[in-house]
Amino acid sequence: MAPRPRQPGPDCVAIIGAGFSGTLFALKLAKARPELRIYLIERNSRHARGLAYGACENYHLLNVPVPRMEVGLMPGFAEWLQKRPHELAEAVTESGGDPSASYIPRELFGQYLEERLHEAVSPDGEFGIVPVRGEAVRVFAAPSRRVLLADGREIPADQIVLATGNLPPRAPRLSDEWLYDTQWFVPDPWAHDALANIDPTAPVLLLGTGLTMVDIALKLSANGHKGPMQAISRRGLLPATHQAGGTWQPFLNAMIGASPLELMRAIRLETTNAEAKGISWQRVIDAVRPFIARLWHGWSGAQREQFLRHARARWDVHRHRMAPRIGAQLNALINSRQLRIAAGRVRSYRKGAWGVEAVVAPRGSLLENVYSAARVINCTGPRSDLDRLAIPLIADLKARGDIVPDPLGLGIETGDCAAIDSKGRVSRWLFALGPLTRPAWWEITAVPEINLQVDRLARNFSAEIRERSTDPHLAQAFVDLGAGI
Repeated sequence: MAPRPRQPGPDCVAIIGAGFSGTLFALKLAKARPELRIYLIERNSRHARGLAYGACENYHLLNVPVPRMEVGLMPGFAEWLQKRPHELAEAVTESGGDPSASYIPRELFGQYLEERLHEAVSPDGEFGIVPVRGEAVRVFAAPSRRVLLADGREIPADQIVLATGNLPPRAPRLSDEWLYDTQWFVPDPWAHDALANIDPTAPVLLLGTGLTMVDIALKLSANGHKGPMQAISRRGLLPATHQAGGTWQPFLNAMIGASPLELMRAIRLETTNAEAKGISWQRVIDAVRPFIARLWHGWSGAQREQFLRHARARWDVHRHRMAPRIGAQLNALINSRQLRIAAGRVRSYRKGAWGVEAVVAPRGSLLENVYSAARVINCTGPRSDLDRLAIPLIADLKARGDIVPDPLGLGIETGDCAAIDSKGRVSRWLFALGPLTRPAWWEITAVPEINLQVDRLARNFSAEIRERSTDPHLAQAFVDLGAGI
């Protein structure tokens, strides 16, 4: 529905990005403030999907069981799923007949969120949620605040919320950047034509060995690809698999303020103790989860950099885990030797028989390996270094000093979701949700944390400004949110 010209009446809120974060915030804000006009702006054709729940197939599963996806909407996700028993059959069988322990297709959660949005859309555009399809490229502050779209339309907005979600990966920087302008390089593995026209017998090179690589390897296999797949990352680490059973008590209460090194030592010790009692290490990581934001919030910039440099890769593969069925499928590809994993760095590219050859320096070796590929697929995961990113809206806000990218390249500086400008002032009109706010508390990509963040911002939008400062910092609000993804 096209937005109507501004008329005297309700205040206007513009939410830029209609993936999970933006859509959930629109739904909860509309319920809390029914008198608002809420423009939900999305450049892609479908609202409420985003990257995680839009660019996926039925074999791409959620990384957590169903209860962890409850976000306080009606009907609840589990209740909604009860009407789709055939689509859940394989997942319920895998979980031993327990739907609450099932890892289901991500597509289903996308459908669920999309239905909730369709039900809540304003019938006339006067009050409630007004979906807008377009790319936001600039914000004007005078004579009245508004969002400029790429097609020339202007959306009135008293307050603006950035909910851009995960951004496409950045190509690794090399002197051989000629590759990035050829058909042999796939910069965004989730683009609709990313895997088109690949010879099913050809070798492919996957840059990265995390969850994005897992998704793309399974997608290639499902598409009938029979050729070899070589995945490479600096450490060659694969995501771990979820394992059910057991509990482990939180143990970091007394370690708020401890250094990253002290923290990792404590986690290793607890893991050893847990395994000695027959409890999987997964429960230890789950016991850490409620403290992540507070630990991060208490670290200095140097300590955060130390963690990112030395511990981030190992933390990620243990914290962000695969569903058991996904782990089994990945292991089958590895055991058949169709998929091979290597640790190392790409030093250069050159033209080869299949299209390109990558010269790789294996980790811990002075030798070089050469991998032939018909495609080099960038699976390095979402980028966050906004200081180097030329997205029009972000670049404009940064140039005018309305936002400040953090020095570690994680997102933008915020104070409890409010953007902090170049003069250190906390904005009263510009806010952010989801991955953009990672500098404030490190992990804000999983559904439970984002849901808590959305609830808090919706509540703040419903309160007087003077009341907001009495709330505890969001880093103090995280509690036991369940098994980690």
